[in-house]
Amino acid sequence: MKINPLRVDTSDKYFEKKILKRIRINNNINKKVQNNVDAIISDIRKNGDNSLVRFIRKFDNYNIKNIKKIAITSNEIKKAYECIDKLQLTSLKQSIKRIRDFSKKQKASSWMSKKDGSILGEKVTPIETVGIYVPGGKASYPSTVLMNTIPAKIAGVKNIIMACPISNIEDHALVIVAADLCGVDTILRMGGAHAIAALAYGTKSISKVDKIVGPGNIYVTLAKKAVFGDVGIDNIAGPSEVVIIADSSNNPDWIAMDLFSQAEHDELAQPILISSSMKLINDVHNSIEKLLPSMLRKNIITKSFNTRGMYIKTKSIKEIGIIVNNIAPEHLEIMSKNYKDLLKLITNAGAIFLGEYTPEVFGDYCAGPNHVLPTSGSARFASPLGVYDFQKRSSLISLSKKTAIELSKISISMALSEGLQGHALSAKYRDK
Repeated sequence: MKINPLRVDTSDKYFEKKILKRIRINNNINKKVQNNVDAIISDIRKNGDNSLVRFIRKFDNYNIKNIKKIAITSNEIKKAYECIDKLQLTSLKQSIKRIRDFSKKQKASSWMSKKDGSILGEKVTPIETVGIYVPGGKASYPSTVLMNTIPAKIAGVKNIIMACPISNIEDHALVIVAADLCGVDTILRMGGAHAIAALAYGTKSISKVDKIVGPGNIYVTLAKKAVFGDVGIDNIAGPSEVVIIADSSNNPDWIAMDLFSQAEHDELAQPILISSSMKLINDVHNSIEKLLPSMLRKNIITKSFNTRGMYIKTKSIKEIGIIVNNIAPEHLEIMSKNYKDLLKLITNAGAIFLGEYTPEVFGDYCAGPNHVLPTSGSARFASPLGVYDFQKRSSLISLSKKTAIELSKISISMALSEGLQGHALSAKYRDK
């Protein structure tokens, strides 16, 4: 199959329409999947551990007989360490240090302001219990453990429960070791909608959590959406996406591979190249055709480019800024020499990578900032996962008699204008 992304030029008559059509994803939810998810959640809420054991046998490729066997033991954790090599362990530890160092800078503290004998402020406290969901199945994702667990620990979360469909220790050794190094309290071998339901509502054997974070398949995504409100969640993640801004000074092979690094995630992943140089765009396309045959996931990459990929030709830096802010990409690589000027124009992006020596892949694993990012244009109003997502703020108010008398007059006036007599009288009692 030939690579054939959409080519658009800002001078095209229907430029905006073409861009919008390509960016939009068909969000029609499979009703059958939704009904299955709802049934699983209902079953877990009603029957607890009994249903959980049944679903683990059915969906997780783990023939569990006793619910107590769901938790990874200390001996199994020790075995996981034996399954990985020294380089893997060193890489994990180095990544953890960089992510921790970055996350520490995000931690908020309680504060108070005193004036005229009155106190206003905020009390900042960590969420008590958090559930981390880590995908499993055919692959292992230790980076997901790091990015979701480390900010929670920095925030001060006391109990972290990780759910992952672990069928055997060998294939998931890195995930288990990562969880141990990051301080996960309990590792549960379960996945899918039943895992989300068990974390959200608890069973006799599993503690109910206050918030669930971490990516997953459509069943996990719909389950998180369904339990939201009863527990907190991080986001509803869409397919991965990258926008690369480049000029004629950049290496076409590097750009091609950076686009591949997102396209290989999913057939609906979105790789986009923006440049004012048509020569650069053509050179990158030639590199893509040259490098594609060597890629293990070339079929997925090809479908990603042909379904959602774009080459966008622009005339000016200003145009680039407008286009990027309208797309609001999850990942933005600004490889161009003038990246400092372009950065000033960007207001909507999940993570911004500056310069040709800063590929998105470093952000995925070890640069420091979190790789859990807003997708599908939600960078217009959302931010990367961080320590602040595991902290709560309570307003603090303590008023002196003098201030209470002053505020009572304001409150009485506003309460009466809203027709709330009790509010007005409550304020009036302090007007003495």
